[in-house]
Amino acid sequence: MKFTKLSLVAALLAGSAAFAIDNVKVSGDANVFYHTSDAQSTYDAVAGKTKGKLFSKDSSAADASVNLNVTADLLKNDLVTLSAGAGYTVLTTLGLENNFVSNVWGSSHSATTGAGQQYATALGGAKVENSSWVTEAWVAATVGKTTAKLGRMELDTPLAFTETWSIEKNTFEAAVLINQDIPDTTLVGAWVGNGNGTPDGAVQLNPIAVRAGLAVGGVVNTDGKFNTYGKDGAYAVGVINNSFKPLTVQAWYYNVLNVAPAYWLQADLACEKIPGLLAGAQYSAIELEGANTKEDNVYALMLGFDMKDIATFKVAYSDVNKNGSIGAAGFNTATASGASKLYTESWWTYGKVTQTDTQSYAISVESPVNGLFDLGVYYTDADQSTTAGDNDLTELTVTVGKSFGPADLTLAYINTDAKTPLVYGDDETSNTIQAYITVNF
Repeated sequence: MKFTKLSLVAALLAGSAAFAIDNVKVSGDANVFYHTSDAQSTYDAVAGKTKGKLFSKDSSAADASVNLNVTADLLKNDLVTLSAGAGYTVLTTLGLENNFVSNVWGSSHSATTGAGQQYATALGGAKVENSSWVTEAWVAATVGKTTAKLGRMELDTPLAFTETWSIEKNTFEAAVLINQDIPDTTLVGAWVGNGNGTPDGAVQLNPIAVRAGLAVGGVVNTDGKFNTYGKDGAYAVGVINNSFKPLTVQAWYYNVLNVAPAYWLQADLACEKIPGLLAGAQYSAIELEGANTKEDNVYALMLGFDMKDIATFKVAYSDVNKNGSIGAAGFNTATASGASKLYTESWWTYGKVTQTDTQSYAISVESPVNGLFDLGVYYTDADQSTTAGDNDLTELTVTVGKSFGPADLTLAYINTDAKTPLVYGDDETSNTIQAYITVNF
């Protein structure tokens, strides 16, 4: 899948396990992503072109990246464990924009012209410059059942998280504290000061129309630049409880200073009496400060069944209220692409299920197909009903994945029928084919 669904706590606990390593651990991956679509895009509107053509140069995008991560123990005794980690990313087109494709995947590239990032080549025939930046640089200390982590890092909370669907990942400059002294309970406190996934002082952008076309929405700022998260940073506190073993409950409160307070409640059940039965419920509310203080809220329900080693089936429904104080940008205050943690979130066209006055449902089937390959089928329908104009979506995605030792290969076919009146003026039905190649080391 395109983004992880671990909680911040799970991510930090995974990191704390790495603290026990001897000396230094080096890991990373190399990636090549390819995208071709017959959709009309924002570039088409600017250049006056019509719909694209699959596998044509002007209808395709590609990029390559290398991610390197290092962790090490600085001090380890019976009282305290002190560790540190660093990560570095290099994003390169490999010169493909001059020969094979006219667009790039990542948004962190610097172009040699002022035409923009993804569209620099398509609009001006310019070479797209490579980019590189420090993705992580942190220190962490664990005393007893309390861990503190400080610096540049990945986060994974319901409303502020690192997106991993793209060839580049946004990270944050933050301070995080977690404690597990209470049985079956994890307490989390975090301060998020900066991020490289939003413009300075902004909470979120939402380029839905761009994502539906040739170039995907931005995840990382140009050259990975870190800016203030929101106007003045944000606080987050969370509680995760698993006292009743089949049920995991989490509650989060966010205060994006001078922008919005937000809440996220979630409960997930894996039924013991009916093995394989899955169920979940989510509720989130956000209230912008300023002239319009009406609360945006959304709830989502999920029901599924996990047939071990055969297939996992899920159905989900979500409903966003009609207040419209934040619209499509409301339910992910973290990044630029508009992704959300809702059960109904679509596989590719993020941002539609979180629009104001939108009812959505999603159906998914995932299967290992007798160990031959991993098959995924995902369908999302979002019905948006504001008086300003419909922004509906139906999306069907089929993925096939296979691992070959350290290499992972995934192919995806996406059929999208999206209404974006301000860009297209009518329904926009498109077909997209993608290839993801990752080599882990």
